[in-house]
Amino acid sequence: MEKLKIFFEDRAFGVCSKLGEKLNFPIDSIRLFFIYSSFITLGSPVILYVTMAMTMKIRKYFRKSNNPVLFD
Repeated sequence: MEKLKIFFEDRAFGVCSKLGEKLNFPIDSIRLFFIYSSFITLGSPVILYVTMAMTMKIRKYFRKSNNPVLFD
């Protein structure tokens, strides 16, 4: 079970951890909220999760392109 948890944490987008850091809320609670609400509402929070993940990736890309590293 621990290997499975590490696998998903390494390859996940980090949306729940970033949201937990911003809100000072436990990350496990946020993950459970997404899981339970996905079952209850038939998957609509998945759309929210993917949208947040894409937003984070785009922001990371633009931050990299605005701060180029100069080599001597």
